[in-house]
Amino acid sequence: MGFFDKLLHSKVPESVAVQNAPLTVCAPFSGTAMKMEDIPDPVFSQGVLGTGCGIDPAEEIVYAPFNGTVSQTTDTLHAIGVTSEDGIELLIHVGMDTVEMAGKGFKCLVKKDQAVTAGQPLMTFTLSDIQSAGHPPVTAVVVTNADDFAGVELLADGRVEHGAPLLRVTK
Repeated sequence: MGFFDKLLHSKVPESVAVQNAPLTVCAPFSGTAMKMEDIPDPVFSQGVLGTGCGIDPAEEIVYAPFNGTVSQTTDTLHAIGVTSEDGIELLIHVGMDTVEMAGKGFKCLVKKDQAVTAGQPLMTFTLSDIQSAGHPPVTAVVVTNADDFAGVELLADGRVEHGAPLLRVTK
């Protein structure tokens, strides 16, 4: 069994399966959660694209943060958009300025308009490639339609495991 076979057929952690609560965004991977204003890029830290947080990754697989649909993939494979069943439009942008890497070190495992379930692998990336290219690996997790909701609250601070509640969106 190859790496991707193991990846795609691995058991979804119970915490992921349980954490598909309404209006909740779970951590797409394990790492260190940080406030939005601490993301090392003004486009994200100033909320230009929406409200959310950053995660400094401790693993190289991005998992679906809720049940929903893939709404966007990029040619450069560094970012993915997912829309939840309850209308949260989420951008997961791996690393800062990683568009410049032109896809090196990234692999998308899903297609646009594909239905996904919480905990399903969406993409992989290689931290060493991001760091070798001189880019911070901090990943922006942003509710791009935050204006459609009353608020977006960061639930985690510091170490977070993938599948744990990360953001709560209120109507």
